[in-house]
Amino acid sequence: MSAIWYECKVKYRKTDETGGQKVLTEPYLVDAISYTEAEKRINEEMAAYISEEFKITNIKVANYAEIHPFENADRWFKSKVSLIAYDEESGKERKSNMYMLVQANDVREAFDNTIHVMKNTMGEYSIPAISESPIMDVFPYFSGEEEETAMLERFNALKASKPAKPEEIIDHMEFETAIEE
Repeated sequence: MSAIWYECKVKYRKTDETGGQKVLTEPYLVDAISYTEAEKRINEEMAAYISEEFKITNIKVANYAEIHPFENADRWFKSKVSLIAYDEESGKERKSNMYMLVQANDVREAFDNTIHVMKNTMGEYSIPAISESPIMDVFPYFSGEEEETAMLERFNALKASKPAKPEEIIDHMEFETAIEE
């Protein structure tokens, strides 16, 4: 079962540089399979970042088809992508819109990152709009299996690329010599 992205608004008190306190309400995105799990996950994630009391004021299903993080980027941008299809019977062009959340430092980089994400798309598309999103952070779901699998793959790749030790070569040569005799 695929997970759904939920936008969760979190209200908390923050101390600014001058020592004054202000109340902020910020949206975050979590990957979950239900509203209940989204609430549980945002509470866990926020507890790690906010030492004071906070409140979840709203949870709703986010309208993003895909989320694409990029390294060295600190803001999230909403890219509207129009997929273009031709109806052969009527001969008319039909557009269907989807929204992506793309990480970038500015609008131009968000456009470039959207193009990069769409490069393997077989059909035609256009990007009619890109705007900065209020989303502060995105929390994808990790079961731990992904990390374990990635570590195992890295280990096997390193093991395969690691040259044999001299004693392993000698043992192998002695074994082959013993077989030949």
